[in-house]
Amino acid sequence: MLSLLAATAASADPIHWVDLGLRPYLLRIGGFELRYYSLAYLVGILLAYWHLSKMIKAPGSPMAQRHADDLFFYCTLGVIIGGRLGYAAFYTGGDTGNPSLFTHFTPGETVSWDLLRLWDGGMSFHGGVIGVLAAITWVAWRGELNWLRVCDYISVNVPFAYMLGRIANFINGELWGRPSDVPWAMVFPGAGEVARHPSQLYQAGLEGLLLAVLVIWLFWKTRARYRPGLLVGIFTVGMGIGRFVNEFFREPDAQLADFARQTGLSMGQWLSLPMIAVGVAVIAYAMMRPPAGGGKLARPHPA
Repeated sequence: MLSLLAATAASADPIHWVDLGLRPYLLRIGGFELRYYSLAYLVGILLAYWHLSKMIKAPGSPMAQRHADDLFFYCTLGVIIGGRLGYAAFYTGGDTGNPSLFTHFTPGETVSWDLLRLWDGGMSFHGGVIGVLAAITWVAWRGELNWLRVCDYISVNVPFAYMLGRIANFINGELWGRPSDVPWAMVFPGAGEVARHPSQLYQAGLEGLLLAVLVIWLFWKTRARYRPGLLVGIFTVGMGIGRFVNEFFREPDAQLADFARQTGLSMGQWLSLPMIAVGVAVIAYAMMRPPAGGGKLARPHPA
């Protein structure tokens, strides 16, 4: 695929997504398809759990393995439920596009309520964040943990999983970008014959890989984890800025195109502005307070 991208980028013709030989599923057995989008969620969550389990073994952990196990379960629910409800609330409805998922039913289907049809796609990152915060709040309250420090540990593991999700969007040929004449512009199925930014890859790189490298480095190579709120604040600002910038290259959802034209910003950008503001406030709070335990290498939380 990379060789085809390079060869096509060097020519005058735009890249056609269909020429990349991609398909939305890894394998098909009868009527069952293992889709890359589902696989991205699964692999991302498992990698996050694995890395969190390594993090809590390092000095200064605010939680034990049993808390990580609880977070794995409840944050998974938070991502799925919050992401789906957020998509239904923020990204559907309007005069054009899809009707509201809250009220629309598909006649003749075993699962007729469209809100439950996760395999059809449609997840909101901002809704997923709300769901994860609710899960963290529940686990921290029940386990009498420092909520802000738990948020720090969870935030380090989000960007890499996010990157996998955006790569899956690209493999599915969905959520394409705005029309462009850059050498790597691509013609996506369902988007006409106009070459567009592969904005899914921009998001995977900026909001995913780059942010993941930054927060993982800060956790393992600095004492950032001893300042409650610093890591989650940096993550929130980085994700908010990355999403705001990438929205200039991403085509707005069809049902929200009029909203973007009328307000000057897309729904994703409006939702990112409070994220950036909150992240800056949390960073300032973290830097004004003394490090947890004086910044000393404390023992891990008892199991």
